[in-house]
Amino acid sequence: MREGPRLELRIDTKNPVELRQFVGTFLGIGNQFESHYGKLHGVTRGTAKFYVREVRKGSVIADLVPYFLPASGAAGLALAAIRNANDLISFAKSISEGIGFLGRMGGRLPNATKSELADYYNTVSAIAQDTDGSLSLAVYEDSEKRIAFQFGTEEARIAERNIVEQRMELDVTDDADHKRVLMSFVRTNLAHAPTGKKSGELVEIESIHSKALPIVYSSRLAEERIRHEVADADDNVFKKAFDVDVNVEMRGGKPIAYRLVAVHNVIDIPD
Repeated sequence: MREGPRLELRIDTKNPVELRQFVGTFLGIGNQFESHYGKLHGVTRGTAKFYVREVRKGSVIADLVPYFLPASGAAGLALAAIRNANDLISFAKSISEGIGFLGRMGGRLPNATKSELADYYNTVSAIAQDTDGSLSLAVYEDSEKRIAFQFGTEEARIAERNIVEQRMELDVTDDADHKRVLMSFVRTNLAHAPTGKKSGELVEIESIHSKALPIVYSSRLAEERIRHEVADADDNVFKKAFDVDVNVEMRGGKPIAYRLVAVHNVIDIPD
């Protein structure tokens, strides 16, 4: 009899894991699987769930087996086991990519919602609080390992900080007048300007106004991203476009300044 696919979760820590962080790891991964499966198959989130089949001693090693509720199911209908290992492989890849984005300095999870960031925070929290821990996920089918990845304490701590910062940026971005517009520099200034004050720099955003306007940094994170491109990048900042969220400061019905809320991406302008 063929063995169905399963996800092996392994948590290795030097110190005892606080109960809420331990449970949070399972909740974070479970929530992400429900969401991923729903997007993959166009069904309601929560249609598919993980169930713990076995917890083995040594490290915390848990076998998670996926089940789903058939579309025709009525209340009380038994769950059916998911037999397609590709669903788990796709899920493991998505988690690996997400940790890859968040686990590098200044990393952000593209197009993430607050709930997705909360799930990633729960996933990394136990390892981030340890002195030298690691978490690994592996997909098995018929006892054969199909895909696996692992992250450790350093990567988890970076991810934790990035998640907190990205959630703060989402809170600020909700107040932006114009989201995802392209901004280019006309004049730069390396000097630091207090947050909320005019920086002495001029930028153009053609989709909003035809003339260059002063820029005001509403976010320290946004300013640090710009400062890196102006001072540290190897190429010319005037040959870059910035994908940004801004508020427009008005006087007498006319735009007089842009308040920079968030920087999403930097794009090289071809010659």
